[in-house]
Amino acid sequence: MDFRGAHILTVNQFQRDDVELVFQVADTMEPYAHRLRVTKALDGAILGNMFFEPSTRTRVSFGCAFNLLGGHVRETTGMESSSITKGESLYDTARVISGYSDVIVMRHPAPGSVAEFARASRVPVINGGDGANEHPSQALLDLYTIKKELQANDLTIDGMRIAMVGDLKHGRTVHSLSQLLKMYQKIHLTLISPQELRMPANIVSDLKAAGHEVTETDDMEAGLQENDTVYLTRIQEERFDSKLEADIYRGRFRLNQAIYTRHCQPNTVIMHPLPRDSRAEANELDADLNQHPNLAIFRQADNGVLIRMALFALILDVSDKIKDSTKEIGWNTGGRFGT
Repeated sequence: MDFRGAHILTVNQFQRDDVELVFQVADTMEPYAHRLRVTKALDGAILGNMFFEPSTRTRVSFGCAFNLLGGHVRETTGMESSSITKGESLYDTARVISGYSDVIVMRHPAPGSVAEFARASRVPVINGGDGANEHPSQALLDLYTIKKELQANDLTIDGMRIAMVGDLKHGRTVHSLSQLLKMYQKIHLTLISPQELRMPANIVSDLKAAGHEVTETDDMEAGLQENDTVYLTRIQEERFDSKLEADIYRGRFRLNQAIYTRHCQPNTVIMHPLPRDSRAEANELDADLNQHPNLAIFRQADNGVLIRMALFALILDVSDKIKDSTKEIGWNTGGRFGT
């Protein structure tokens, strides 16, 4: 695909070569994301960061990525702080905000809403999550993390074994990641969830049609066996009709040190898109794994900045200009990366 000026709305717009290009550009962003150098490639550019649904990592990560490229960020958070509460349409909002911005990131609780917004926008729009539908940048950073973590064990995405655990019905991260995995070869996926929260049937069918082996089960301990990666998700309470309904499933699938040692391989990578629900009634990924070397969740979050920097650089056509305005960092960075 031609990234210049493109909307990023769904992972289905990518080919494998496109994904690899994003990864290659992300690799070049490490000196800037890791605070070794500064670039002003997007000096003067403005990101409109529009989040109509709660977010910490995605919102801050996109803003940080744009700042690290030298750009400026203007944002609005929550429906209650926008003119949508006054009856303004997505069309009108898009026409106005795209006049203020060079690129827009949008999150909205309604599936398809970001695509509707993009049709009226005069600048590129990136889908930061539209309800239970898709989250393309999260899928890219997840796959990028899987690739890097597997490389450390001399493995590749082709031929890997991955377990996805939790609310697979409402989890847009696993929906988008599964769609990306269709581009690769001979993957075995174990989908672990309550029957009521299974992966949508169309996604399972697509994975099988791509030649992958798919096993669905509600037995977590059996499903964890023989996987290279375990990807956990939280119960998506905001997608249920009530908290009481979500509570039926909360805490059903938990991973802690004892379960990991008993049922996972010694090098199984542990991933989670965050936030993980650490409340006692859920505790889906126990804190006793926090120091485990195979816990990749914080490296995963760091990788999100690299991927989002790469997307901005490609969309705004500065990926080959990053080095033109660089200099060394002048402050103490604390050596916080790489752990």
